Amino acid sequence: MTNIRIGNGYDIHRLTEGRALILGGVKIDHHLGLLGHSDADVLTHAIMDALLGALSLGDIGHYFPPTDPQWAGANSLNLLTQVHQLIQSKGWKIGNIDSVIVAEQPKLKPHLAAMKETLGKTLGIDPELIGIKATTNEKLGPVGREEGIASYSVVLLVKST
Repeated sequence: MTNIRIGNGYDIHRLTEGRALILGGVKIDHHLGLLGHSDADVLTHAIMDALLGALSLGDIGHYFPPTDPQWAGANSLNLLTQVHQLIQSKGWKIGNIDSVIVAEQPKLKPHLAAMKETLGKTLGIDPELIGIKATTNEKLGPVGREEGIASYSVVLLVKST
């Protein structure tokens, strides 16, 4: 089949003091935030990597390298808009997105609907095409020890007609 493509993405960032916690473009009240060159929004980064991967276009580091000062503190929703425009310029549209955020704290369920709305608005798609789940790592590994937050995403792209 040449009219559909699937991509997957993953991202993890360390939790630290003095940074905002932003997931899916939504600022979440928490005493720790994610450390990164941009706003370190692991959900949005995983989605971008999945979009790029579906078309074998590399990863976000290729387009927004952490060594480039122009991306310092960048809003990941703006980066997502650029990736989405690239996907559309290649003749593809988003069929759906499915993601999971892995974090011990804070509890994310109350924020999932806002993340879907924000991402849907940014991508110009119905939020019902975006699945976001939250889980813990059952106290295992760096995420379980609350050292960081990770996210996994899968996207389906459909050839535009």
